Amino acid sequence: MVCLAAIADINGKWTGTVKTPDGNEAQLTYVFKIDGDKLTGTGESNGNEVKIDSGKVSGVDIKFSVITPEGVTIPHQGKYFPTGDSISMDVNYQGTKMHTTLKRAVDK
Repeated sequence: MVCLAAIADINGKWTGTVKTPDGNEAQLTYVFKIDGDKLTGTGESNGNEVKIDSGKVSGVDIKFSVITPEGVTIPHQGKYFPTGDSISMDVNYQGTKMHTTLKRAVDK
């Protein structure tokens, strides 16, 4: 039951930044929706929104991909840390591995 409660806690909007291969930072925003072990929702960076594809959660482990309008699949793999209310996420963009820490977005 505790793991299921942790999974339910990642529903909603999360934000972070990632350092791109050219040294710039890109703002990331995800909206996660959990249904059982299925993860759906959207991702957004630089004004481009994409749907989450093939999303799965298992305990605190998260795995999904997004597909860009150009057809590039970008795998994501992470872990939810309930005590810090954060997600440690690895992003693999065409063989370049990047890392970000997502925090729950607080609407003002």
